[in-house]
Formats: sequence, structure tokens, C-alpha cells
Amino acid sequence: MHNGIDRKALWDISYGLYVVTSISGGRKNGQIVNTVFQVSADPPKVAVSINKDNLTHQYITDSGVFAVSVLEQATPLPFIGLFGFKSGREVDKFAGLDCGEGHTGCPMVTEHSLAVFECKVVASADAGTHTIFVGEVLDAEVLRAGTPLTYAYYQEVKKGKASKNAPTYKGDQAATEKSDDKRVEVSMQKYVCGVCGYIYDPAQGDPDGGIAAGTAFEDLPEDWTCPVCGASKDEFAPE
Repeated sequence: MHNGIDRKALWDISYGLYVVTSISGGRKNGQIVNTVFQVSADPPKVAVSINKDNLTHQYITDSGVFAVSVLEQATPLPFIGLFGFKSGREVDKFAGLDCGEGHTGCPMVTEHSLAVFECKVVASADAGTHTIFVGEVLDAEVLRAGTPLTYAYYQEVKKGKASKNAPTYKGDQAATEKSDDKRVEVSMQKYVCGVCGYIYDPAQGDPDGGIAAGTAFEDLPEDWTCPVCGASKDEFAPE
């Protein structure tokens, strides 16, 4: 074994993709999280890792409760961008969304969700930039059958990226992307969103946005925006 840390070794850890919500003083907020895992069975407890700078962290600290929505594989990028790249300090993330309310008062995001559960914080641990909250599950419900959205599928198929506050943020170390024989073969320049890191690949286009595979970046409509964070075309630069 060699000395030192090869951060690429951490990229093989498996994750899902979830919305974690909380409340504080009658206000609600939520964010995309990829670090949610069950830590005990009886009673069931789960742990979540939340960046200390995020508003959701403040709300969980204040109220001692949080809820988790397990996202389905078909979740569109704009939905992920809403909860993953926009701040609840600036926008109402719940406007127009299908959302219930749990026994604790936590908002329960049901749109694009396979299951929801709410928790009471019973322990926490300082993890540097993040806090790990351990919550006892108070209530849980399966909403529909389907395939959960994994972090690997989000990155490899949807071409989504982690926000800078995510525990798995890779910085400038981008993984090498492999081409798929089934994709349209085009030799066009890829462009990267300067806000969220989303890569527009002409070979794939933007299916959720009605952009066909094989569409060059220069040929995108002027009002086209990043499918993840909503940034305009002028926020993109060649990869």
C-alpha cells in the first residue's frame, strides 16, 4: 500500500439521493442529501450528514426533527436543482410542490418520492464541515413502487454534479466519463455550468428540456437554462 490519500478511492462508495426537510419557528426548508443510512433496527434509526452552513442544518438543530424523502430514479434535474443548488434563504422551495406534513410538523415531500419518513434527533456528531444527526424513525410510509435514484445514476446518466456543500464534493477532480455505444456519435464541444458543474454533452442533449441528442451548444435556444440550477447559457464555458 502506498502512503497518502487517493480521493478517487472514495468515489466507489455507494449512495442514494434524498430530500431532507426540517422546520424552525413555523418555517420549513429542505435540501438534497446523498448521505442517509440506517444505523439500527429496533427501534429503527437513521443518520444524515448535513453541512453546517446550510439552512436545513440550522432548522434541524433548532427543532430536533427532520424528515427524509426517498427520490425515484425518474426525478427530473430541475427538481434536484431546486433542492440541491438553491437556498431556502432566497426562494420558497415548496411553492407549488406536492407536500404533506408529518406528526412533528416537518414538511414531507411526496413529489417524485417513493417513500417518506420522519425522525426525532437522538444523537449528533461533529464531522468538521458537517454534522451527523442520528434520528429515531417516528413514522414511515411507502408512497409508490419504483426504482430509487442512486447517486451513481444521477452522475453517470443524468450528468448531475454534487453541490460544493455536499460531503462527497470532488472539487476540480472530475471523474473520466466513458462514452456509450448507443449514444449519438458527434464530435462537439462539451460545456460546463459555472454555477453547479453540470456538463452539457451534445451527444446526449437535454431530454428533460426537449433538446434532442446531437444538438451543439451553440444551437441551443437562447432562453435555454441549466437543467440542474437554472443558470443561463452565458454561465457555461467549454469543458
